[in-house]
Amino acid sequence: ADVIAVSILSGAHMTIFPKILDLMQENELKNVLLTGGGIIPQEDMDTLMDIGTGKLFGPGSSIQETIDYINSWYKKNK
Repeated sequence: ADVIAVSILSGAHMTIFPKILDLMQENELKNVLLTGGGIIPQEDMDTLMDIGTGKLFGPGSSIQETIDYINSWYKKNK
C-alpha cells in the first residue's frame, strides 16, 4: 500500500494512529502515508503529525481536499 487512510469518529484517535504508526514501523513499511480524519481537535492533529502521520482532516473537509493532498503526497514521494 502507498497510503493508509483512517476515519475515526470515536475519539480514539490518540490511541489508534500511534498504534498504526507502531505497526508500520514494526513491519518496516517505509514511504507509506498514514492520513485520515474525523472529529480530532487541532491540538491532537498537531501532536499526531509531529509523531509521523500525514495531514489530518476535520469535519467540513471536502473529499476533493483529501484527494488533492494524497495525490500531491504521492507525486512527491513515489
